[in-house]
Amino acid sequence: MAKQRKHIKVTYSTLGSPDPLLHEYFEEDVAELKTNLGKTYRMYIDGEWVDGDGVYENRSPINTDWLLGTFAQAGDRHVDQAVAAAKAAFPGWRDTPWAERAELLNKVADLISERLFEISAAVSMEIGKNRLEAIGDVEEAADLIRYGVNAMVDNQGFDRQLLSETDKHFNRSVLKPYGVWGVIGPFNFPAALTGGPSGAALVAGNTVVLKPAAEGSLTACMIAQCMADAGLPAGVFNMVLGGDEPGMALTANPDLAGLTFTGSYAVGMSIIKNFTTAAGYFRPVVAEMGGKNPAIVTAKADLEKAALGVMRSAFGLTGQKCSACSRVYVDAAVKDAFLDKLVDLTADINVGDPTEAETYMGPIINETAYQAYQDYVDELGEGELLIGGRTLEDRAGYFVAPTVVTDLPDDHRLWQHEMFAPILTVRAYDNPEEAMRLTNDVELGLTAGLYSEDQDEIDWFLENTEAGVLYVNRESGATTGAWPGYQSFGGWKGSTGSNKASGSWYYIQQYMREQSHTIVGN
Repeated sequence: MAKQRKHIKVTYSTLGSPDPLLHEYFEEDVAELKTNLGKTYRMYIDGEWVDGDGVYENRSPINTDWLLGTFAQAGDRHVDQAVAAAKAAFPGWRDTPWAERAELLNKVADLISERLFEISAAVSMEIGKNRLEAIGDVEEAADLIRYGVNAMVDNQGFDRQLLSETDKHFNRSVLKPYGVWGVIGPFNFPAALTGGPSGAALVAGNTVVLKPAAEGSLTACMIAQCMADAGLPAGVFNMVLGGDEPGMALTANPDLAGLTFTGSYAVGMSIIKNFTTAAGYFRPVVAEMGGKNPAIVTAKADLEKAALGVMRSAFGLTGQKCSACSRVYVDAAVKDAFLDKLVDLTADINVGDPTEAETYMGPIINETAYQAYQDYVDELGEGELLIGGRTLEDRAGYFVAPTVVTDLPDDHRLWQHEMFAPILTVRAYDNPEEAMRLTNDVELGLTAGLYSEDQDEIDWFLENTEAGVLYVNRESGATTGAWPGYQSFGGWKGSTGSNKASGSWYYIQQYMREQSHTIVGN
């Protein structure tokens, strides 16, 4: 039976002053989840929950003794079965009027919102997000689906009349779905970046095979349950589980018509190069491939605001966001004052169990990332370590300290490498041209931020920065915090496979292809 609760609308900008009931509801569902650890979860193929080739464990990074569940491990045959089911379901789903598809996807979004705290408890426990970011992740999943639905409604199914030569001619352009669409989701947004792109593909008329990150399996199963409970026909939405192998099998399947991928630059570029032409013709890939996101702090900045915004973006989700602020260029005249404020804020960060209300930074995701953090710290000796640079070994999970380092050499690889860890590098600049050169001197271009109270400097930043998402004087996050309908979110350069952003006007069209119709009457 559904819990009778007040609806609390959240976005990443409103999490700073949440309704007190938000905490009450979240704590109730965390407690309930903790009494149900260790369950077995299946894949979802052709309208059925099915077993795999054995199971794998998913343990919490908060405490590795917490077994969140065992999950069905997909083999190649399960991936093929899921694609085959989606292919068989495609004609019927494609021919379903777009308004009926939209109604069903709205039901999915409403179920996600209804189960907001249940799902966000899973996000927090399996990913290590603090409670507010976990709740935001889940609500964003619902809003991304609604955004896709609204795009179809606003454009009336993307069926538009064109010019006609005479009154006997009727010309139109219509966007139609591709077919079976794959979605490969990341661990760091296990709700938003599984449910969001799946919903976009579905409302556009494609059928879907989802392969979530193994670390986000529990959240993905809850999203899949919402899809099933909304009444989507069998085969329209499918989910396979496991590590890299099912993802590779999915991208290799010749019946896959299109793909959404969120992950690293190296993997994304490999998929783009191989998938797009392997069938002998172009197949679309909607790819978001990370960022190496800078903030510029000028001498005319409000330093209190700058330090707070940088801290929040650098260390939210333990630095494991593609939009995390990982490098700062600060005017030499205010460098020391800015760093004093930033280090003080960083020292006050509560690192611990992210399901607890007072915690801001939880653990890093897994043992591999835990070791990578230590390897990065070993490389920081060429600079001046101001704070952090250590693991917190008195904890039962993968906890590390938020880290700030300054004065690394310009040719140091960590100015360029996306670490996905709570490590922030800071450098002084002497003139604006130098700051902009350093800002743009990376192959990735996802987000960037500026702190300045001067309009000419703001205009300069907006006109010259090579990134897809720009923020100015944002206290809630220097480079983070996009929300559907409020900010478009997409990259430039190596951060994207399409140069289109979600949360704005151009995203859902990527899930469809254009066809022209000319009819000549008597």
